[in-house]
Amino acid sequence: MDFIILFAEGFMNLFKTGAEVFISMMTEIVPVVLLLIIAMNTLIQIIGEQRINKLAKASSKNPLLRYMVLPFLGSFMLGNPMMLSLGRFLPEKYKPSYFASGAYFCHTSNGLFPHINPGELFIFLGIAAGIEQVGFSTAELAVRYLLVGLVMNFFAGWITDFTTKMVEKQQGIKLKTEVTLHH
Repeated sequence: MDFIILFAEGFMNLFKTGAEVFISMMTEIVPVVLLLIIAMNTLIQIIGEQRINKLAKASSKNPLLRYMVLPFLGSFMLGNPMMLSLGRFLPEKYKPSYFASGAYFCHTSNGLFPHINPGELFIFLGIAAGIEQVGFSTAELAVRYLLVGLVMNFFAGWITDFTTKMVEKQQGIKLKTEVTLHH
């Protein structure tokens, strides 16, 4: 009988602990993420969608802009998964590489900018909790994660350019290198 009582108490404590964590997130994390989303949407409205689209189209001509700047700005301003929509301004040849780089940005920028991918925030917070326990700064972790991410995400896109070339050759196809937008 004692085992059943202990099991029942433990089972209920699991849900009580989950509820406490949920309430702490609702009072600490969710308002910050919500305000960041509002700020980003406001910034997009102030700058104008057409200007952002022009930036994306201009970025397609240079690998650093294509796989470092554009995915970062798209992640920061649009969040996940909308940042991937900026890929429509890239030639077909560069879309796989942009996706590779952009998908990573939704992870590596999340420590400083939790609005980018709120669902991913739980992973960063789990790592940050361990970092805090050993006495290190979570802000330093977030900045390092972002900086390493900028470099590595660029390489993810750039290396995908090479693999795309290999697939083109293997399949006997040639992807378009020019962008034609239909309005």
